[in-house]
Amino acid sequence: MDFALSEEQNLLAESLRRFLRDDCPVTRIRELVAETPGSDGGTWAELCDLGLGGLLIPEQHGGSGLTLLDAAIAAESLAWGVAPGPFLGSAVMAPIALGAAGGDDQSKRLLPQLSAGSLRVAVAASELCGRRGDVGVEVVDDKLHGRVSMAIDGIGADLLLVPVDSSESLALVETSADGVERTDLRTIDRTRGFADFAFDGAAVGEWVGQRGGCSAAIARMMDAGRVVLAADILGASERAIEMAVDYSKQREQFGRPIGSFQAVKHLCAEMVAELEPARSLVWYAAHAFDAVPEEASLMALHAKSLLSEIGPFIVRTATEVHGGIGFTDELNLHYWFKRVGVDRQLLGTPTTLRDAAAEAQGWI
Repeated sequence: MDFALSEEQNLLAESLRRFLRDDCPVTRIRELVAETPGSDGGTWAELCDLGLGGLLIPEQHGGSGLTLLDAAIAAESLAWGVAPGPFLGSAVMAPIALGAAGGDDQSKRLLPQLSAGSLRVAVAASELCGRRGDVGVEVVDDKLHGRVSMAIDGIGADLLLVPVDSSESLALVETSADGVERTDLRTIDRTRGFADFAFDGAAVGEWVGQRGGCSAAIARMMDAGRVVLAADILGASERAIEMAVDYSKQREQFGRPIGSFQAVKHLCAEMVAELEPARSLVWYAAHAFDAVPEEASLMALHAKSLLSEIGPFIVRTATEVHGGIGFTDELNLHYWFKRVGVDRQLLGTPTTLRDAAAEAQGWI
């Protein structure tokens, strides 16, 4: 049995990496995100023209109708190129939630816009992994009160997807509506835009599907988000290893490339040894989401928790291979370092996810 990627999936990865390498290199990304975190300078529209925005959207709504494995492969390539853009929120989590719980009219109206890139949806999912301080939202007469923190792709979003009613319902709120106040966040990862939102009687634009009937859709949305974040760490780690190996071949010390020194060889070998076994776990978790639904949630927890542990080790070790220059802004390696650092925290830390996995299996 062949467990490798299909020819079409390999082509998807190659085409995305070629586009990012030629049309959106890290030097351009540096300029785009200098002022506004997550700013893509039109790159997201170009990626949507390539079909990225509609990967998970059914063909009848303008998408490609592909699987989460295809989305994970795309996420891996986007992270390899440290690409900005609302992929996680608008191309993965929002379409999954709308597809699982939204009605036909809602899907016909919103999904084509997501596929085309003309609509951006932020996702306020951080509170589903642990509430902090006074963060929280209550609904009174279809009006929101409270606040949410670290909304994914919040900067530049047109709509905000807010889980309410103890994660039983999903509210769609216009970010420009009265009673909505957005505070842009400056996280260490400037390639993606996060924001806090405060609500003071903001009207619910519409409910996703039926109010009180979205718990399964929210769970599916979270599973998909965690798998794609694991794939994001995978791609960023792969690029960090490539940069470390290339540098070790060029940098000379004592008249020899540092890559010929045993200590440096061991560092590079350790990074590869950690990453490659994790690749199959990420791919299987993405495959299980569509093909083995009874394993999907557990595999998503395992994949995200494992990659959140080995990713920071890999980008840190890649930085060490570069020596002192690895810690400088000039090298650009820090973009991948910081992206992995934020990925580790999003949608649950390794400890949180392992506790959830243990509970799901009846161990605690």
